[in-house]
Amino acid sequence: MIKKVNIWLDGKHLEVPETMTIIEAADKYNVNIPRLCYHPDLPPTANCGVCVVEVAGNPTPKRACCTPVAEGMKIVTNSKLLRSYRKTLVEMILSHHDVVCPTCSANNKCELQTLANNMGVDPDTLPNIMHKAPIDATSPSIVRDVNKCIACGRCVTVCNDVQTVYALTFSDRGIESQITSAFGSGMANSACVNCGQCTVYCPTGALRENSDIDAVWDAVLDPLKHVIVQEAPAIRVSLAEEFGMELGTITVKKMYAALRKIGFDAVMDTNFTADLTILEEGTECVNKLKSGSKRPLITSCSPGWIKFMETYYPDLADCVSTAKSPMSMFGVLSKTYYAQEQNIDPANIVSVAIMPCIAKKFEARRPEMRDSGFQDTDYVLTTRELLRMIKEAGIDLKYVKEEDADETMSFYTGAGTIFGTTGGVMEAAIRSAYTLVTGEELEEIDITAVRGLEGVKEATIPVPGFGDLHVAVAHGLSNARLVMDRIREGLNTTGESPWHFVEIMACPGGCVGGGGQPYGNNMAMRARRGEGLYHEDRNLPIRKSHHNPEIKRIYERFLGEPNSPLAHRLLHTHYFKRSVNNGQVIEEATHKHH
Repeated sequence: MIKKVNIWLDGKHLEVPETMTIIEAADKYNVNIPRLCYHPDLPPTANCGVCVVEVAGNPTPKRACCTPVAEGMKIVTNSKLLRSYRKTLVEMILSHHDVVCPTCSANNKCELQTLANNMGVDPDTLPNIMHKAPIDATSPSIVRDVNKCIACGRCVTVCNDVQTVYALTFSDRGIESQITSAFGSGMANSACVNCGQCTVYCPTGALRENSDIDAVWDAVLDPLKHVIVQEAPAIRVSLAEEFGMELGTITVKKMYAALRKIGFDAVMDTNFTADLTILEEGTECVNKLKSGSKRPLITSCSPGWIKFMETYYPDLADCVSTAKSPMSMFGVLSKTYYAQEQNIDPANIVSVAIMPCIAKKFEARRPEMRDSGFQDTDYVLTTRELLRMIKEAGIDLKYVKEEDADETMSFYTGAGTIFGTTGGVMEAAIRSAYTLVTGEELEEIDITAVRGLEGVKEATIPVPGFGDLHVAVAHGLSNARLVMDRIREGLNTTGESPWHFVEIMACPGGCVGGGGQPYGNNMAMRARRGEGLYHEDRNLPIRKSHHNPEIKRIYERFLGEPNSPLAHRLLHTHYFKRSVNNGQVIEEATHKHH
């Protein structure tokens, strides 16, 4: 049992666990301590100094983010000295900052902007001693603007400690210290897997997505183009919070209506191809189980995870499902099946994806994603980009009248919608794989053992005619490492994996916590979004992918059956072996598997 200590916070007596820091105790009791580099999801870096407080008996202020509470501690969070100290620090930061708030992607979401405003700091009265540096736009996914960087270290922490990718690092020392890509080679040439968690945790917009907004507007406003749009499961639970609605509210039909108002010609849904992925990947899994393979099947829908695997675990590439992600399945079908059904020349179709994920921009431009004869997915917009388009169009989502999606590739089941949260792909797959193996329906379809935010979750599912199905779920790439290391060890020592089927998502929390989601989110918010998806799942009339009538239709009219030759040509893919050399990731050879 954790021991508790007595402290006095601004004169108020509190009893708190001795494991807490001052800032954690203050947050628990709703006492505001200004902060800039601190984030509750990450270990403190103590870089900015803004969170200083006075502690009785100490001659100088202490940083609340890294100072543990102690018995009898008397803490003052606001005084003339502290206000002066904090204001000076913020002024120093702004003097080295590119203050272009109206055009910054983080405008009104920037923590530095909010802090300066709250403290009454006027940037126009400060000297600007910043030396402009080039913007790194080498990556198709992430733009790094060092001119807006305040060297708080959050991006380095999340990249190295949470994701274990090591694409970002500190260079130089003292006042010259700055954050850069490894070996200064640019984001595109680093080990970056494009997960975008650095952009979510950046307080100032120094890291942001490489925007496709203008290109999408051009397509939408071109009368010769037929622009079709898909939206990932997680989008429907992350738009509401930006329009004053309760966190986790499902806005799916409002989302359809807003997209139609923007001008998209056909509004569909990625959840449809999430259901399709279950049939393709589930069939692949069942075939592997029936063959007696000792190698597990690992999910393939997270592009950040796929690039991570190609870089750090290419020897296990043949364990990864060949099924494309739901986004890429939709992209190729929009220019084949949909074009055929609607009698539209695929050369005139522009396929747009709305994703919570920055890595999807990289995925769309992978050279193998052209099985339609064109680039399958033309543009990827993040949730943040869609929000900017909605606001530019003058739409208030809260008051938009609900509309249905267009038919052909939009109907989805509860299994499709839970793809957006960690454990959801596994749960959806089990609901259908059970039937594919046994020929019977799984009665208890809520697989609660794979739900929640524990880093690695394991479950055993009894399957008649097969035995126990051992599964694992990991989210966040440091947890993916734990799982992959165990698989590699098992295969190298006993020749067997600890699990038959594994789900891995690059982002903590799954897609609800994707790198393209609204600024300012944390793990608690990701959990609320996940709850929203489970709520929709419970209330949908069909909850298993193999019962989706539009999925049945596409197999009858076009694909034939799951894993058919045509399905394999359009809906499956191959991977690359990449190596890290002096901080640069190099494609060495193509690794194909079928």
